[in-house]
Amino acid sequence: MKQAKEFTSKNWEKEVLHSTKPVLVDFWAPWCGPCRMQGPLVEQLAEEIGDAAVVGKLNSNENGDIAAHYNIRSIPTLLVFKDGQPYKGFLGVTPVAQMKKVLLEAGR
Repeated sequence: MKQAKEFTSKNWEKEVLHSTKPVLVDFWAPWCGPCRMQGPLVEQLAEEIGDAAVVGKLNSNENGDIAAHYNIRSIPTLLVFKDGQPYKGFLGVTPVAQMKKVLLEAGR
């Protein structure tokens, strides 16, 4: 069973910016109710997408430098990265099918 990765300031460059696959990043925080609703959907996506893409979460409280760099003002925010650059994003709780569609599109 494939799980969502935990992104941090330490592994961000390697795991997200230098990834050869599209990457979905869920910007979240433990105190955020909608983030707790989004979490299981991100885990489900990680399992469904398999090795076609990288799926992970970044705790905005603990990694505020990255959240600030990408101007994350509201959470949950989900960003899809392609070739190290933001490709598309979602604001708020987002269905698995919608995230999966954009990830697969970014991988073409």
